Amino acid sequence: MNHKKIIAISGASGLIGSHLTKHFKSKKWEVIPLDRKDFGGSLEALAEKIEMADVLINLAGAPIIKRWTKKHKEEIYNSRILTTRKMVQAIELVKNKPALMISASAVGIYDHECVQDEHSNQLAGDFLSKVCIDWEAEAEKVSPPTRLAINRLGIVLAQKGGALKTMLPIFKLGIGGKIATGRQPFAWIHVDDVVNAIEFIIQDTEAKGVFNFVAPHLINNRQFTVALGKAVKRPAFLFVPALALRLLYGEAAVTLTRGQKVVPMRLEKAAYDFKFKEIEKALENLL
Repeated sequence: MNHKKIIAISGASGLIGSHLTKHFKSKKWEVIPLDRKDFGGSLEALAEKIEMADVLINLAGAPIIKRWTKKHKEEIYNSRILTTRKMVQAIELVKNKPALMISASAVGIYDHECVQDEHSNQLAGDFLSKVCIDWEAEAEKVSPPTRLAINRLGIVLAQKGGALKTMLPIFKLGIGGKIATGRQPFAWIHVDDVVNAIEFIIQDTEAKGVFNFVAPHLINNRQFTVALGKAVKRPAFLFVPALALRLLYGEAAVTLTRGQKVVPMRLEKAAYDFKFKEIEKALENLL
């Protein structure tokens, strides 16, 4: 069951990639990081690099929460779509096809009206949703015998990096607070569950298709704010007006003022056991 595996990871130095690398190395699995150079070079060179891999994990992508200039929007789009396209083309050239490709996506694909599981076809019509739709479509071009799993990620909470890194200093000063009304859903997942669920998919040879990577406990932004305030033992009664975020981030502010109600139906059905189901426990662990 647990023989030594070779895992190639694009975006290996990012938040999730660095946690995965550490985890796989602790299991004595070999990790091949794929960087910008690999995707900027020839297809043949990339194919050669992934030739021995059992599993490809595709996490590359420019940061989302940053002002969306025309140039940055292109970067958000191309860094995901073109990297995925090239990875799939490289697999075509490889004689020993990897058993599995895991490709990232995001819960931003869904609209923010109702509770969404993996069978939902109520997708948002905005820029981020289009990025996710096209990103997944590129991954879906991978042909058998390579099994494909697509992970639609919620907000990943980790000690160093990601959303928490941005929020913590503000909350520690006692000037944290909810965003806009605070009623918008906050689909989150602890980084340990991201890592464990990815390993779960690697080991379960039947697991394929779309998986929502979010904790099963649905909360909104206000509940998250209260939990984070308690975790750092500081008041968190202020609020950030939507207008201020629009001035700061422009169009990208929607990533903070709107959210999706997402449930991890398929992971739960496959009997994946979440380590952190409640936000309070997750924050207590991280802080």
